[in-house]
Amino acid sequence: MSVVLVINSGSSSLKYSLMDMEREVPLAEGLIERIGQDIGEITHTVRRIAEPGEPAPTVLDTQHRSERRIADHDEAMAVMLEQFAEHGPRLAEHPPVAVGHRVVHGGARFFAPTLIDDLIEINIEDLSVLAPLHNPGAVAGIRAGRRSFADVPHVAVFDTAFHQTLPPAAYTYAVERSVAQRHRIRRYGFHGTSHKYVSEQAALFLGRPLGELKQLVFHLGNGASVTAVDGGRSVETSMGMTPLEGLVMGTRSGDVDPAVVLHLSRVAQMTTREIDELLNKRSGLLGLADRADMRDILEGVEKNDPRAKLAFDVYIHRLRAYAGAFIAQLGGVDVISFTAGVGENAVRVRAEALATLGFLGVEIDAERNAARALGIRRISSDASRVEVLVIPTNEELEIARQAEGMA
Repeated sequence: MSVVLVINSGSSSLKYSLMDMEREVPLAEGLIERIGQDIGEITHTVRRIAEPGEPAPTVLDTQHRSERRIADHDEAMAVMLEQFAEHGPRLAEHPPVAVGHRVVHGGARFFAPTLIDDLIEINIEDLSVLAPLHNPGAVAGIRAGRRSFADVPHVAVFDTAFHQTLPPAAYTYAVERSVAQRHRIRRYGFHGTSHKYVSEQAALFLGRPLGELKQLVFHLGNGASVTAVDGGRSVETSMGMTPLEGLVMGTRSGDVDPAVVLHLSRVAQMTTREIDELLNKRSGLLGLADRADMRDILEGVEKNDPRAKLAFDVYIHRLRAYAGAFIAQLGGVDVISFTAGVGENAVRVRAEALATLGFLGVEIDAERNAARALGIRRISSDASRVEVLVIPTNEELEIARQAEGMA
């Protein structure tokens, strides 16, 4: 059995998954939260796939929860090892052939999965200036992981890598060239691991060559982005230099006039830190309706809450605007896919997002759209000229695949 350990390390959390690469399923998953705080929270889930002939459910989970203080990422890594030793599966019986690390920002330097050595680690740390909320946590996880698994290859998989195929016209901001070059100002794009996985799964599901498909992929979660994928290559994406640009999100504003920042600085005397917090943590659905979860927004819409209705309308307006713009850049579209928490579960969001694309032959089947089902499914009608799919994303599996490929 080939096994890969996937690490997704944040500033105060460490998420992990031990992937069985023969069946491409997790043997165990875990989350260690509140690192460096008074009390840390630990969740370790052992997963077993039912053998043929066993009754449903097909996934049999055993979850273990505990609390304790966890000082730093080295201690979090030790806690993870304790969880495997105490609750299984034992790493001695399932030794990882590689450790894959999710890294949010690879800048313009990294365009593929990369074996981590001391120099690569320094480069990832240097890119923290572009992702101060994300890359430092990834570096802490990489360092702790390399110490704990010193004899195993470690591979960095970058959220930005898939978007390194963007043409210059798509990634260039129209600001003074020397300033942009000096400070690495350009569009990088994010959620690339998810967009890559979903676009490839769409081609497999349809039984069509990836290279011949023009695709639109909506990754709609608390963070949200849309990518135009032409022949398997990202050619346009909504997030920019940071994950703030683009669609309306749970707490992020998405697109605003850049002069809003100047206005708040001049008129409201807000500091850059205060404006950063406003646009990243107190805007989006939360800023419009005092609730960041789309399920709460939809419940408010059903109850005729005007704030929830406005938030929903703004959210949908932005989805439609990007869909139209990106389809124009593609010169047409063959497949539209929805993924992530909102994309996979919010029936009304999917229907409303595509409601104005009838002129392109996009037609949603209401019954298929409303059906609850696991796995990939088609929600377009048989008469639709464009395939519309719901595809559960699996970033951990994609990271594991790329890490195994480098081992």
